[in-house]
Amino acid sequence: MKFYTFFLTLFLSVYSYAQLPEGFVYVKDIIPDLDVELRYYTSNNFVGKPIIGYNSNTLILTEQATKALKKIQDALQQQNLCLKVFDGYRPQQSVNYFIIWARDLSDTINKQLFYPYVKKRNLFNEGYIASRSGHSKGSTVDVTIIDGNTGNDLDMGSRFDFFGQESWVYYDGINKIQKANRQLLQSIMKKYGFRNYSKEWWHFTLINEPFPNTYFNFPVE
Repeated sequence: MKFYTFFLTLFLSVYSYAQLPEGFVYVKDIIPDLDVELRYYTSNNFVGKPIIGYNSNTLILTEQATKALKKIQDALQQQNLCLKVFDGYRPQQSVNYFIIWARDLSDTINKQLFYPYVKKRNLFNEGYIASRSGHSKGSTVDVTIIDGNTGNDLDMGSRFDFFGQESWVYYDGINKIQKANRQLLQSIMKKYGFRNYSKEWWHFTLINEPFPNTYFNFPVE
């Protein structure tokens, strides 16, 4: 029985890995010490519940993006710091779920935490939600930096996925430490081949991403 269980587990593992499209990898196979906290697998996000398409806390990215991310992780660890990833590859089905949620104006369970100053009906017009996401191309990540001694996130001046000017990269209404932390994140991501998004301090896309016109829809599992 143990012999059978072992080979069944091995088969299912190999079968699961075979489901990734060519060019994609499980990131922790390459960066095992990376801190991964996929917020859309949990209820700690602007919707307030796990998102369709996220079936596990498993970070998936293109191989090129992963290799660049490893260089960043290695560089940060020399400073006793570490990357923390909130999101990577995002299925189109998850994006579709955001669209459905945004149209239900009565569902505002996490409004005070994530979009207190934005009316839900304006989330599309103000660019916080879109029908397509760069994450679905597999080379975009949402990240922060954590302290290697305490394991705490560095203070970036706003929470991840906060919809408002406070999350803009060069927002001036934060203190010197918060500005320095943002600058550290921006500079190291840029150094190793990522470009930022000016309205989200956590959001970066690999320059010359391998699938610039393809929006994938396989689940995160």
